[in-house]
Amino acid sequence: MRHAVAPAENVENNYFAVTDLLKICTHCERLSKKDLGVRIPRPLGNGPSRFIPEKEILQVSKVDARTQSIFEDAFAALGHLDNISLVMGFHPQYLGSFLRTQHYLLQMDGPLSLHYRHYIGIMAAARHQCSYLVNLHVNDFLQVGGDPKWLNGLDGAPQKLQQLGELNKILAHRPWLLTKEHIERLLKAEEHSWSLAELIHAVVLLTHYHSLASFTFGCGITTEIHCNGGHTFRPPSLSQYCVCDIANGNGHANHRDDPLGNQEMCGEVEVLMERMKQLQECRDDEEASQEEMATRFEREKTESMLVVAAEDEECVPSRDISRHFEDPSYGYQDFSRRGEHVPTFRVQDYSWEDHGFSLVNRLYPDVGQMLDEKFQMAYNLTYNTMATHKDVDTSMLRRAIWNYIHCMFGIRYDDYDYGEINQLLDRSFKIYIKTMVCSPEKTTKRMYESFWRQFQHSEKVHVNLLLMEARMQAELLYALRAITRYMT
Repeated sequence: MRHAVAPAENVENNYFAVTDLLKICTHCERLSKKDLGVRIPRPLGNGPSRFIPEKEILQVSKVDARTQSIFEDAFAALGHLDNISLVMGFHPQYLGSFLRTQHYLLQMDGPLSLHYRHYIGIMAAARHQCSYLVNLHVNDFLQVGGDPKWLNGLDGAPQKLQQLGELNKILAHRPWLLTKEHIERLLKAEEHSWSLAELIHAVVLLTHYHSLASFTFGCGITTEIHCNGGHTFRPPSLSQYCVCDIANGNGHANHRDDPLGNQEMCGEVEVLMERMKQLQECRDDEEASQEEMATRFEREKTESMLVVAAEDEECVPSRDISRHFEDPSYGYQDFSRRGEHVPTFRVQDYSWEDHGFSLVNRLYPDVGQMLDEKFQMAYNLTYNTMATHKDVDTSMLRRAIWNYIHCMFGIRYDDYDYGEINQLLDRSFKIYIKTMVCSPEKTTKRMYESFWRQFQHSEKVHVNLLLMEARMQAELLYALRAITRYMT
């Protein structure tokens, strides 16, 4: 499957149309007012991300032909290019896989109707107070003929969707609590029951948008100018600039331009590389026993529960968001504070590769393959670089990040030494990971800047892709295991 491609003669015009939507300078605004007699909206944010300089994001599509081609395809198919895609454009291989999968889930033949798909997206994004994604799918829901009354609140939606609220809540915050009884209640709800195929489709959508909310907050994605909350009609201040300024190389300063700061941070990368080298040597010299490996996992799992996400602050959802889900007080934090423990889920007993993949593919054809490609793309993606260092094998670091996220959800790989995690991931990085994965709405720019300060923004976006996909797979494993237990 491939998105429609714009005719060659329109490609350049499409690209500049997207860029022009991002900014309009005072001069252009004055001319437009004079010529058209209308008020011109101005974006509230400075580019697609609050964390990454706009110039750096827009530069990607100009220098990478593959990214430019993917952007053109997406624009031709959707009529716009969202800020999530612009930020993911740092990694065109992954972006292509992501857009194909999302397009299939939302637009192609499947068990659920189009308006149900977008409403489930709203429910999932609202669970993390992600107004960006909620507003995006509110518009899409209405465009495909959804009933506006459903948007007044979850209690205004059909009973069938209301019953999905419990599954949405558990998957988003405590997926280890999901049982076959939860599945049975959905499949045997008389006239409001779900089919197995419909439920698989719904589960994939819920996990997709829970994890995409993590990416949205983790990268500081801003609302597009044409969406609610993305524009203002107030006059611009002197500190803002037009797209024509970007073309001329103007814009906000990059914090990495401080030479003294770079010298201080340089050791961070070298220390991490040295630790990777030492761990590899230890692997070659001796191997821990299975008992010791199990002990190290339990220790890391317990420690991960004690890592405090963000700054222990409460985020109260607005009425516009909270009306789309139930029990807003339910969350991961409440669970960890009570000192309860996450039970261990052994991948050797139920894995994506051996069990989940085939179940999804059987009940929702082709989606298992697309998800698997996306997981593998994020996990294996590498440019063999770390900051300014080249020819670096980053597989150990990528595995530590992926397995740490699964560890927070109680998922254990018997063949992995969890002692490596504390060697490779420092406390500020762990706080960022836990916040983005478990309470993404609390992610701040200060947290984003506090870890891996020497690394490129593209490398931090790659980290966020890993976090997003690892989280989605963790949720899917628990949901698919519960469905399998119901079926057997």
